[in-house]
Amino acid sequence: QPVEATDDAFWDQFWADTATSVQDVFALVPAAEIRAVREESPSNLATLCYKAVEKLVQGAESGCHTEKERQIVLNCCRLLTRVLPYIFEDPDWRGFFWSTVPGAGRGGGEEDDENARPLAESLLLAVADLLFCPDFTVQSHRRSTVDTAEDIHSIDSCEYIWEAGVGFAHSPQPNYIHDLNRTELLKLLLTCFSEAMYLPPSSDSSNTNPWVQFFCSTENRHALPLFTSLLNVVCAYDPVGYGIPYNHLLFSDYREPLVEEAAQVLIVTLDYDSSTSSSPSVDGTTTGTAMDDVDPPGPDNLFVNYLSRIHREEDFQFILKGVARLLSNPLVQTYLPNSAKKIQFHQELLVLFWKLCDFNKKFLFFVLKSSDVLDILVPILYFLNDARADQSRVGLMHIGVFILLLLSGERNFGVRLNKPYSVRVPMDIPVFTGTHADLLIIVFHKIITSGHQRLQPLFDCLLTIVVNVSPYLKSLSMVAANKLLHLLEAFSTTWFLFSAVQNHHLVFFLLEVFNNIIQYQFDGNSNLVYAVIRKRNVFHQLANLPTDSQAIQKGLQRKKRSPEPISRTNSQDGLSMEGSRPAAPAEPGTLKTSLVATPGIDKLTEKSQVSEDGTMRSLEPESSQPSPEGSPPSALGDGEPWSGEASHPRRDRRRLSSASSSGQWTPTPDWVMSWKSKLPLQTIMRLLQVLVPQVEKICIDKGLTDESEILKFLQHGTLVGLLPVPHPILIRKYQANSGTAMWFRTYMWGVIYLRNVDPPIWYDTDVKLFEIQRV
Repeated sequence: QPVEATDDAFWDQFWADTATSVQDVFALVPAAEIRAVREESPSNLATLCYKAVEKLVQGAESGCHTEKERQIVLNCCRLLTRVLPYIFEDPDWRGFFWSTVPGAGRGGGEEDDENARPLAESLLLAVADLLFCPDFTVQSHRRSTVDTAEDIHSIDSCEYIWEAGVGFAHSPQPNYIHDLNRTELLKLLLTCFSEAMYLPPSSDSSNTNPWVQFFCSTENRHALPLFTSLLNVVCAYDPVGYGIPYNHLLFSDYREPLVEEAAQVLIVTLDYDSSTSSSPSVDGTTTGTAMDDVDPPGPDNLFVNYLSRIHREEDFQFILKGVARLLSNPLVQTYLPNSAKKIQFHQELLVLFWKLCDFNKKFLFFVLKSSDVLDILVPILYFLNDARADQSRVGLMHIGVFILLLLSGERNFGVRLNKPYSVRVPMDIPVFTGTHADLLIIVFHKIITSGHQRLQPLFDCLLTIVVNVSPYLKSLSMVAANKLLHLLEAFSTTWFLFSAVQNHHLVFFLLEVFNNIIQYQFDGNSNLVYAVIRKRNVFHQLANLPTDSQAIQKGLQRKKRSPEPISRTNSQDGLSMEGSRPAAPAEPGTLKTSLVATPGIDKLTEKSQVSEDGTMRSLEPESSQPSPEGSPPSALGDGEPWSGEASHPRRDRRRLSSASSSGQWTPTPDWVMSWKSKLPLQTIMRLLQVLVPQVEKICIDKGLTDESEILKFLQHGTLVGLLPVPHPILIRKYQANSGTAMWFRTYMWGVIYLRNVDPPIWYDTDVKLFEIQRV
């Protein structure tokens, strides 16, 4: 039966109970019952939501001075967290929170209904007030307890920021009751924001989340202190337990759930498509005229606005140190097992780091200014290597690669990679002595040769990163040099080149790497030059690649006999580092969420040319004129999507090729010729022409079989004046686009869905943004 809204005795029983926990509420209010009430007595569900919000508003107004009021606020909070997903999953209910409740005007009279707030706004403002409520979620500043109850409306919440760090120097006394209360309120906030999960993914980035939009607007007077509190709580967190190993075993860490919740709320509020903002428009000109040299006002989303305006060095230092400390936490685990608490929220941290670099260019330059960037690089390479065989962690692989792609667009990143790698994090890779560049190449090789099939769409991206850093690599180790040549060998087999329309791009990328190193870093790279000489037949085979139909068919027949994506035999891997565990596939039955396709590498990046003085200028998309000899084809992809889902190349791209009766793409002689003629082999052929006879002569003269003598010769050799004129360095810089914005949204909510299991807030509700799949 419908229950009257005025029947307080009935409604109060929902929140008046003394101590319940959020887990109790989930157990006591089963999903089937919420759905039954929604279908059969909608007015009761409406009244329940309205009453619960009303209690939160009253608590925020009064300041929650009594234990009883606090209990009511927490119970309403838990109840709303339980019920909201079931409101969101039903399209008919979706507008409910954005309507005003009749008779809820402030004076109770008719004329007040016009200015009544929608329920959603009242709820969000109450939660914001409650997050800065003295003695409930923050320390009270008043010494005396004489009835000077702090008036919640006169509070300057900027004095109550939760943790020292950006813009706030005072670190409040930790109080675990406050932390628990904050965590429950943030859980409710995250649930409010999660309406996004119930809308299918759309390429239209303009559909902003109304909950986030309102919460991060000037309507919320706590926007700045809350943004600062969330950021500082995350970046100041030290899971090790104040430097004492094994300390976490002695006392339970009540801060961690708060940090996780804060990280999740933070990345959701920062879900903003920067490609549609007033940054350069599609044609590379900035919107607005040359007169507007003042900064644009910035986005309406205050959280994005504040994030983009952080600029003090010490703030950057605090953020970078914090993120690096937390990302490295799982690595610390490996050499002192169980010495520190192992955190689980590294995916949220990676999204946060991405947002920082994407929205705040000064932060990006700060990160690259010193070798601190390597403290971010090493954990990312660790995660990539560890997750490469695990189907449920495809999203983690993508975000790690995206971050490295963004960093690799800056010259400083390539320069930093020359720092020797001495930290020995146990990783399932061959032992080597060398630099961080060697580590990166060896891990990328491992991902390509022993990752699972679904990673193939990332190959373009991995090699683009190597191309971007290659002009700055002073000296590759022999192990890394051999890995690069092994990739070229694998990618230049006829069956691989002829089996998909875009496979030859990988060969172009690798040749570009070799050309960059030979032209710009010949002196220190005798290992690579030696490897090129040893594998010279690979280059000759490429130059003489057959283009007639018969040869193409023969190449494809070979594929049918060896279906492995890449031969793993001759990859002289040697022993893995000791203490490392091999990358394991996901346990069967592991839950994972689907991801939308990511844009092709040509959409994801734009080409910039590096001039003599090291500055970059953007190249216009060269659609009209044919690309000059030696540069990679501008047809790089022609809008070819590589998707996070497809395990085999899309066959429906028909470019310079014929579609056979089955509708499948088939390679033709014209198609092979169209790109074979552009292979940039001149530099390498010249190098071989000059050096091979000399090396062979040394071997014959000295009866040598020992490579150290040859290496010594190559170290002192020079090719000055013998090579073609150096080509300009091309860097492919990441550029924001709505495709990646949508990818980040689905990835982020997928992570949040899977990570919130206790209580399982969204489990078994009808989410539309992604599918939940079992491995």
